[in-house]
Amino acid sequence: MIGGQAEREERVALEISEELVRSMEPGAVFRDYVVGVVVQNCRISSIDFNKSSSYMVTASDDDSIRLYDVATATCLKMINSKKYGVDLVCFTSHPTTVIYSSRNGWDDSLRLLSLHDNKYLRYFKGHHDRVVSLSLCSAGESFISGSLDRTVLLWDQRVEKCQGLLRVQGRPAAAYDDQGLVFAIAFGGFIRLFDSRMYHKGPFEIFSVGGDLSEANVVKFSNDGRRMLLTTMGGHIHVLDSFRGTLLSTYSVKPVAEESTLDATFSPEGMYVVSGSGDGSTHAWSVRSGKQVQSWMGGHGSEAPPVIKWAPGSPMFVTGSSELAFVIPDLSKLSAYANRK
Repeated sequence: MIGGQAEREERVALEISEELVRSMEPGAVFRDYVVGVVVQNCRISSIDFNKSSSYMVTASDDDSIRLYDVATATCLKMINSKKYGVDLVCFTSHPTTVIYSSRNGWDDSLRLLSLHDNKYLRYFKGHHDRVVSLSLCSAGESFISGSLDRTVLLWDQRVEKCQGLLRVQGRPAAAYDDQGLVFAIAFGGFIRLFDSRMYHKGPFEIFSVGGDLSEANVVKFSNDGRRMLLTTMGGHIHVLDSFRGTLLSTYSVKPVAEESTLDATFSPEGMYVVSGSGDGSTHAWSVRSGKQVQSWMGGHGSEAPPVIKWAPGSPMFVTGSSELAFVIPDLSKLSAYANRK
């Protein structure tokens, strides 16, 4: 009983609050992302967590995919994709199977890869330019991809041929909600919501993001599906009510270069947003107040926006640039812990 009570107290003490976010600092940092014999920092292009395990995966422009165990902050495996390159990577429901996009400029296929034995299980061919958005449906075998060829393709992991095609007028950002019932496609200053089962009928809602017509970068839902965020190349992070389309707040950072992506992530309960910036820094914002809570400088003088992902159900997020950083609370800065001394 005492142990259970202590565990509950610890969990309550680590609920994500403004104080906790302000206390967060990089804990474990991996700086071994290099290219070639001569040490040259490469960049991490994608991060994803597997929800059913403690695994995390990264993609980087040294053409490698790396599997980490978050519980021990250790790199378990590195797999090279020198022939195709690697850009975006997402876990399937299986903790050692991923789908990733190419970065070699001549093959824009997506690949289903087993990290366990480094075997390709399936190829998904259909795009004719770089894939810039990739999202898997957590409720089944479906996934969605958006490309600079101005198409969004819908896929089934069990079938090589795409199951649906939607044409867009610009660079698309696409994402499923956590239940897989709805997906969003953003471009041209608007977010369009589709019913996953009846997408061919067109969007059932179209929301404006306040006249921001700069290229869409990423769109994401909060875990409870009540909020969405959209980042744009102009350096804006828009947060909207998913049901009414109300623009709740807009945060502004330094714009990003054309070849870069402004990333952002919701905290697990959806009340905080952590975003990158065109100057390489990272910022945390309160959804309730619309104000900035904390900021962190980029690692090693980086001037490109980091990729960012909040760990599921955890007071930790991870940033990737020329290094990989696990950002965690500094318990010495929290009043609940300071009072125990």
